[in-house]
Amino acid sequence: MEVKQSVCNYCATGCNLKFTVEDGKITKILGAKDYPVNEGSACIKGLNLDKQCTKYGKQRLPLLRGEDGKMHEISWDEAFKVFAERMTSIQKKYGKESAAYISTGQLPLEEMALLGLVGRGFMGMHGDGNTRLCMATSVVAYKQSFGFDAPPYTLNDLSLSDTLIFIGANPAVAHPVSWMRIRKNKDAKMIVIDPRKSETAKFADEWYPIRPKADLVFLYTLSNVLIQKGYIDEEYIEKYTEDFEGYKKHVSKYKLEDVFEKTGITIEQTEALAETIHNGKRVSFWWTMGVNQGYEAVRTAQAIINISVMTGNIGREGTGPNSMTGQCNAMGSRLFSNTTCLYAGRDFANKEDRKFISDVMGIKDEYIPTKPTMAYPEIIQGALDGTMKALWIVSTNPADSWANNSKFKEAAEKLDFLVVQDLYDDTDTAKMCDLFLPAIPGIKKNGTYINTERRISALVPMIEKDENELTDFEIITGIAKALGKEKELEKWKTPRDVFEIIKKSTEGMPCDITGVDYEMIRESKGVQWPFRKGEKLEQDQRRLFEDGKYYTPSGKMKFIYEDVMENKDKETEKYPYILNTGRGTVGQWHTQTRTREIPLVEKSVPAEAYIEISEEIAKTHDIKDGEIIEVSSSNGKSVKVKAKINAGLEPDEAYGPMHYIEINALTPSIFDTYSREPSYKYVTINIKKIK
Repeated sequence: MEVKQSVCNYCATGCNLKFTVEDGKITKILGAKDYPVNEGSACIKGLNLDKQCTKYGKQRLPLLRGEDGKMHEISWDEAFKVFAERMTSIQKKYGKESAAYISTGQLPLEEMALLGLVGRGFMGMHGDGNTRLCMATSVVAYKQSFGFDAPPYTLNDLSLSDTLIFIGANPAVAHPVSWMRIRKNKDAKMIVIDPRKSETAKFADEWYPIRPKADLVFLYTLSNVLIQKGYIDEEYIEKYTEDFEGYKKHVSKYKLEDVFEKTGITIEQTEALAETIHNGKRVSFWWTMGVNQGYEAVRTAQAIINISVMTGNIGREGTGPNSMTGQCNAMGSRLFSNTTCLYAGRDFANKEDRKFISDVMGIKDEYIPTKPTMAYPEIIQGALDGTMKALWIVSTNPADSWANNSKFKEAAEKLDFLVVQDLYDDTDTAKMCDLFLPAIPGIKKNGTYINTERRISALVPMIEKDENELTDFEIITGIAKALGKEKELEKWKTPRDVFEIIKKSTEGMPCDITGVDYEMIRESKGVQWPFRKGEKLEQDQRRLFEDGKYYTPSGKMKFIYEDVMENKDKETEKYPYILNTGRGTVGQWHTQTRTREIPLVEKSVPAEAYIEISEEIAKTHDIKDGEIIEVSSSNGKSVKVKAKINAGLEPDEAYGPMHYIEINALTPSIFDTYSREPSYKYVTINIKKIK
C-alpha cells in the first residue's frame, strides 16, 4: 500500500488529495489535511477521481473516419502521420492561418506550453482555449487595471474578511470547498448581488436581486454614493492610483434616484451597501461567471476593482477584488499557453522578450508567434466563413459549450479536417470528428497546475498507464515528431524538462517562479507566485500589492471606466422573459462527460435538460413542475425541456443549467468587446407549455 498526494484536476480551487494505492488501483481518496487550500476537505468530484475512464473513455487507439463514413481504429504512428499530412496539406493550400486549435484549462502547464510551441510555433496555427468562455474577462480587467493578469488574493481571505460581497458568484455550488471556508467564517457579513436567489444567496445576510446585466449601472451608482459620502481612502488613492478624478467625474452621471428603475435595487439598499462597505474593516469582493460572461464584462469587473481599491480594500488580509477562477489550470492557461501572450505574460512584439524566450527554450525566433492568437469567436466564425479549414480540439466539447452551439455544428460541417483529442470518444464534438486521439486522465499524468490564488501544485500519477495509452504530452510530442520537429524538441522531452523551461521563462516577470524547485511542490503545501530565486518561503499564504506597487508603467493602479452600453436584446412581446445560465449542482461539471462516471451524481441530478422558471411564468402559462415546455430565444433557436418552478426567480426570469446541450442552443452569439468572452448570462426568451 502507498499513499500519494496530488492536486485535483477539476476546478481551480486546486485542492490537494491523498490517494491510497494498492495493487495498481486507487482504493481511497481523502482531502490533504495540511494543504492550505482545502485543509482536509474535498467535494464529490475530487473524491471520485478514481472513476475516470472506468465506464466511459475506454478507447485506447486512435480512430479515423473512413470513406464509408464510419470510424475505424488505427495505430498511433498512423494517426500522427495522418494528422501531420492532412494539416500540412491544408496549410499549404490555404495558408498557415487556415488551421487552429482550441484547447482547455484542464491540461497541466507542461502540456499547455508544449501545445503552444507545436501549434502556434511549429505549425503557425491560431490557438485559443475554452478559458475564453470563462476567464478572459478577468484576465483583461486585471491586466488593464494592474498592468498584469494578477489576482491579488489568497483563498484564506475568505476566512479573514469581515464583509464578504459576492457579485454574480455562487460558491455554494461552483466552489464547494471554498464555500466550506466561507460558512466557517461566522463573524463575516455576507452580501450576494445576483438576479436569482441562488444557493449562496439563501445563506446570505442580504440578497440584492439585481436586474440581469444591470451590474455596471449599479456599481457606478454605488461608486458615486461612496465618493459623495466620503467613504473612500483618499491617501491610498493619491499614493497608489491614477485617474481617480476622471472616474469620479464619470460616475457622477449615475444618480442614486435612478438606481431602482435601472437596476431593480432600491435607493435604501444602495445606501445600506455603501454603509456596510464603509463600516467594514476587511471587505472583500468576489466575482465569477455572472460578471465575466457578459457583453460589457471587462468594464463590470473593473468597476468592482475600482470600488475595492478606492476604499482601500486591497493588499491587506481579508480584502481584494477577487476573481474566482473556474477550471483547474485556467491560471496556467492564461500565462503559459502561448496564445494571448508569449510565455509568462511576455509580449510577442517585444524584441527583448522574443530573444529571451528563444534562448531559454532553445527554439528559433521563427517559431515564436509575432502576434496574439485569433480569439475563439473569430476562429469559429472563420470556419463558418470558409477561411478556417482545419480545427484541432483538445480536451473540450464546444458542440455543447459554445454559445449558440448549433453554430459550432455548422462550422464543423464546413471544415476539411476536424481532430478531437479527448478522454472520451462519445462527446457531441468527438462524434463529428475525422480523427480522434484518445488521451488519458490526470490520475496517470505528471505535471503542475496553478490554482485560482496563483498556487502551483503537483499533478502526480497515481497508477500506471496501460498498453497503447498516451498522455496529452505524448500525443503532442508524437505529432511534433511526425512534422519533422524532433530536433527542436531536444529540451522538451519530459514534463519535468518543460517545467524547468517554463520556470526560466518567468524570470523578472510578475509571475516569477525561478525559486520553485520541481520537487518542492510535491508532497507539499504548494507555492504561490511570485517566488523568485533566492527567496525563502516563510508563509503559506501570500497576497499581492501589500506595498501598493502595481505592474503598470507608472507603478500605479489605473482607474478604467466607460459609458454603459445599451442592451440591444430587450424584452418584447415576442420574447418577454430573460434567461440566465449557470451551474446546476455541485456534482455536475461542464458538459457532464466526466461526472457521469460518478454513480451518486448520475442518480441525484436530472438526466434530461430543464429550465427553472418563476412562479409568475408558471401561473401565466399554467405550467406545473416537471411538465415539458418549449423555450425559444431571440437568437432564433427553440428547445424542449422540463420546467422546474423556482420561487427564487424574479417574475420575468428563467434559469438554465449550462451542463445540457439544449441550454447553450439558446444563448446568443454576443461577446465582450475587450475579452471576447460570450454573453452567456442574458438572452430574451419565450415559453410555452407543450400540450
